[in-house]
Amino acid sequence: MAEEHLKVLSALDVAKTQWYHFTAIIIAGMGFFTDAYDLFCISLVTKMLGRIYYHVDGSPKPGSLPPHVSAAVNGVALCGTLAGQLFFGWLGDKMGRKKVYGVTLMLMCFCSIASGLSLGRDAKSVMATLCFFRFWLGFGIGGDYPLSATIMSEYANKKTRGAFIAAVFAMQGFGILAGGIFAMIMSAAFQAMFKAPAYEIDPIASTVPEADYLWRIILMVGAVPALLTFYWRLKMPETARYTALVAKNAKQAAADMSKVLQVDIEAEQQKVEQIAQKQKGYGLFSTVFLRRHGLHLLGTTSTWFLLDIAYYSQNLFQKDIFSAIGWIPEAKTMSAIQEVFTIARAQTLIALCSTVPGYWFTVALIDVLGRFAIQLIGFFFMTVFMFALAFPYDHWTKPDNRIGFVVMYSLTFFFANFGPNATTFVVPAEIFPARLRSTCHGISAAAGKLGAIIGAFGFLYLAQNQDKKKADAGYPAGIGVKNSLIVLGVVNLLGLLFTFLVPEAKGKSLEDLSGENEENRDGD
Repeated sequence: MAEEHLKVLSALDVAKTQWYHFTAIIIAGMGFFTDAYDLFCISLVTKMLGRIYYHVDGSPKPGSLPPHVSAAVNGVALCGTLAGQLFFGWLGDKMGRKKVYGVTLMLMCFCSIASGLSLGRDAKSVMATLCFFRFWLGFGIGGDYPLSATIMSEYANKKTRGAFIAAVFAMQGFGILAGGIFAMIMSAAFQAMFKAPAYEIDPIASTVPEADYLWRIILMVGAVPALLTFYWRLKMPETARYTALVAKNAKQAAADMSKVLQVDIEAEQQKVEQIAQKQKGYGLFSTVFLRRHGLHLLGTTSTWFLLDIAYYSQNLFQKDIFSAIGWIPEAKTMSAIQEVFTIARAQTLIALCSTVPGYWFTVALIDVLGRFAIQLIGFFFMTVFMFALAFPYDHWTKPDNRIGFVVMYSLTFFFANFGPNATTFVVPAEIFPARLRSTCHGISAAAGKLGAIIGAFGFLYLAQNQDKKKADAGYPAGIGVKNSLIVLGVVNLLGLLFTFLVPEAKGKSLEDLSGENEENRDGD
């Protein structure tokens, strides 16, 4: 007798696409919308923070964040996210998905607002306060990864599960887009109200005092979409798979899913207890887990790790790449507010033309092509385009070829999102047992954030000019943008190779994939 015989799980596996599926996508997806907005909006305002708080009288260039401050401001949220993924992933398996779900959202809302209210008498205290709240913001965001993925996978049917989980993740694209659009609107409004000359004309007047409000507003608005869905998160019932297979409460699972599916489902408490007796639950650190899922966990962690090295180094510092090829004018030719508008416009264009379409291509095709094929295609083309940008890099920097560079750069984003950026999120929510699903997803996601931290910090230093005199103030000489892009190409190639460790999950029930339908005769 196995889990596949539990009627409540069979009903979920074969359920037709219904309104509750779309409700779940919106509720979970708005969390990801907020995650992306909060994580990526910081890259829109870091240049402004440098102008406001680190202005140097008589300098030919506007003030910029010192290397250690820039690294902290950009990276502290990623460190918090990594910690949150591990902690809330584990807690989601211990306490249940629903109980923890509201906590992560409230943490995100509070810290979004608090980070915009970062106060202090001097630059050091403002940055310290900002970093403190950005860390805890990241901690809440981290919890959203394993919980949203696990909830969606456990609610979905076999046929369209991949599309539903990918749709939740695809809300990230809209979050990045919304961040860029909102920053453009606000900076345009501020520009109209508070006229300012370029830095090279009047260094002091180029940063109006009101600019200090702009970056705060951009950060604080991240709380709004999360607050809108808080009530609905609390109203969602616990997933039947957790209630039946982990909490072993068949009556509650049947009652919850009867309401959701709008059909009568029989509670099978005796069957749940028989399953519990026959199947000895192995732990994460057991030889049984190592034998059954060790390579799977290696596959999900390594591919997510390698992807995020490339993805976050591109995303967080795309403004620097655009500056390097001359697509964004020199900072001294703009006012502080104008610079925010220009950076936001570039991010919005990339999101609109490549990031968002890439996500939704995955949603449309993941249950047709399968996870494995999409991840392989994505890594392959990311490698190709990265090398195509890197080797003839000098060619792309010439004014006539800059548009070509942007198109190629956009294609790497497209194939990241129509590829491993989506599939690395989907697969860990499908292939591990219910009692370890959230934990394993959290571990996989945390490996990704470790890659993101390496990408964000590493690229910041690596991409500096090889001539120390031409490097940004306070930075040592790096290997240059060209060599950095070659490194990222190699990273993508390794991601392609590690994809072969990840099983295909298309069209199979979660219990078949995780091996829970096989009677476990092995001990720990």
